[in-house]
Formats: sequence, C-alpha cells, structure tokens
Amino acid sequence: MGTTFRFLLLLTLLGTSSFIHAQQKSYMVHTVAFYNLENLFDTIRDEKIYDEEWTPTGTRNWGSKKYQEKLENLSRAISEIGTDENPNMPTILGVSELENRKVLEDLVNMPKLKSASYGIIHYDSPDRRGIDVALLYQTKHFKPTSSKNIPLYIYDSTDSKYKDSNNGKGKRIYTRDQLLVSGLFDGEEMHFIVNHWPSRSGGEKKSSPNREAAAALNKKIIDSLYKINPNAKVFTMGDLNDGPYNKSVKEVLDAKGKKEDVKKGEVFNPMYQMYKDGQGTIAYRDAWDIFDQIIFTEPLLRKDYTTYQYWKAGIFNKPFLVQKSGQYKGYPLRNQLSGEPGFSDHFPVYVYIIKEM
Repeated sequence: MGTTFRFLLLLTLLGTSSFIHAQQKSYMVHTVAFYNLENLFDTIRDEKIYDEEWTPTGTRNWGSKKYQEKLENLSRAISEIGTDENPNMPTILGVSELENRKVLEDLVNMPKLKSASYGIIHYDSPDRRGIDVALLYQTKHFKPTSSKNIPLYIYDSTDSKYKDSNNGKGKRIYTRDQLLVSGLFDGEEMHFIVNHWPSRSGGEKKSSPNREAAAALNKKIIDSLYKINPNAKVFTMGDLNDGPYNKSVKEVLDAKGKKEDVKKGEVFNPMYQMYKDGQGTIAYRDAWDIFDQIIFTEPLLRKDYTTYQYWKAGIFNKPFLVQKSGQYKGYPLRNQLSGEPGFSDHFPVYVYIIKEM
C-alpha cells in the first residue's frame, strides 16, 4: 500500500508559514519509477529476433543460472527504489530493454517483488533486437482502462539500396514503440507513456533527428491527452538516449527545467536540475549524463493536495548498484562481457507523488 507520513517531511515543499495549521495533516505518498533493465533476455532462442548471444550456446553463455541471478539482481533494485522516503516499492514502474512478456512474469514473481502484486502491460515492438518497453503497476492502486503501443516511423535515406523505398523516405528503421497506458490511480485518472528512444548509433549528431522524431511523437500524444482534458495528469518516462539539455527534450518536447516556467499545456522535467548539479544515470568515458528521465504535465505541479501532486524526484544509485573496482569503477554495475550478470548500465529514476489524507 501507499505510505502515510506526517507534515514534518513536507516543510521544504509547502513552507514553514503553514506549519501550525498543517501539522495535523497526513499525506499518502507513492513512487513512480523507470528502469532500463539492460538486456533482460531469457535463455531460449527466438528465430524472429537477434538474441543469439543471450542463449546457452551464445557468446554470453546465457544459461538458467545466469538468468536467475539477473532476475534476483533486478528484483532487489526494484524493491528498494525510492525507499528513502517511501518504504513501499514503486507503485508504477516503466521498464525497457526486455525481450518479452515471459521475462516480466518471471521478474514480478521473484520473492522480493511478489508482495507488490504487479500487473503487466506489454506489447511486442518491431525493434530488430527484440527489446521492448512495458509498464508494471500495483494492481491494488492502479486500474488500467486502456493501453496502446504507438509506432515511431523513422527512415534512413542514406542507404542507396533503399533510397527510393517508402515513397522516397528510404529504409525504415525499426525501433521501440511508445506505450501509452491510461487508468485510475486510486480513483484518479492518470496516463503513463513508456519510452526507449532511438540509440546514438552512428554518432550523436547523425542520429539526433531520430530522437527528435521520437520527441515529436511523444509531444503529439501528450497534446492529444491535453486536448481531451486540459487538466490531464500525464507522466512520460524512459531511456531517451538524450539528456535534458538536448534538442529532442528541451526544444521538441519543450520540457521546462524550472517549475515557474511551466505554463498550462506544458511539461516539467525535474531531471534538468539534477543534470546541472552533475548527477547522472549513465556514464560514458568518465562523463555522466541523464538519459533516464520522468517528465510530467503541469497539473501535477498545482499543489492542490486533495489530488495527487508532485513532491520530488531522485536517481536511485545505492552502493550495491555501483561497480567497485577496475576500469569502470564508479559506473553502474552492468552485465559483464563475459556474461556474468550485473544490474544495469543505467541507474533507475523516480518521482514521489503525494495526496492529503
């Protein structure tokens, strides 16, 4: 269940002038999180995708023992996300880099996660590697009313062999769909979009238009929800393969980094300030960046605590998730090339939402 806590924890949020009056109030807190699971593959060869290395005879020697260890690692991490302020594990969890529904079923049935009674919403994406996105949710708090996977159409016109295909657009690049789930969160309508935007393969500059196209699709989805309901509470989350400062996020999605800049019909990105403060969810060549982000619509900033509102955000980077030695000391403890399971090459991110009891 969600966690109840006293007003003392909210002094920095509401201001000390309200302390005497608000001292008698209690609040419910829930955690909304996102985690890139880094290649959560089963051990079975699937002829429809490129998963050869994640099999017992593949380069990773990926057998049942390693698969179970990976599940144990991920379940530990998920069970502890956001527990600094909320002892309950995430009520909503967006995930990426998973092979199929079966691996999610195995994950949510791990001993550390079973008490959450997670429901699963998953669709197969057309990604060539077969990796998908999905939403896990605690069934006692969230009741889905609709879901759909929305395809991203992007093309490569540089390959002469396919230059004139798709009405001159070139060869289609198959990537992850964007998952939209709508439902009732303790009776209150909310929407969740789970993303894994196109990679930086070929270089950041060359591949940037692909992520800008993903951002444009994301904005179109959010705008459509706003059009139906100007007070729509929408979370869009995922591994965006761009930081809060990149064009895709800052300009195309138009995610604001300061609360005071967010107008009606716009979105707020709490990870922007984290980036400016030098924090990160992923490391490359000793430089940190925040590719994993949770962005949400303006109605979650209104401080009307009779409904769920944003409280604060964080990056879950506890010591057990960090590489302790070697060339990548201090980086996220990822799967090793030898095939030894880690956690992920990304740290999870989360936000708290609260409501007056």
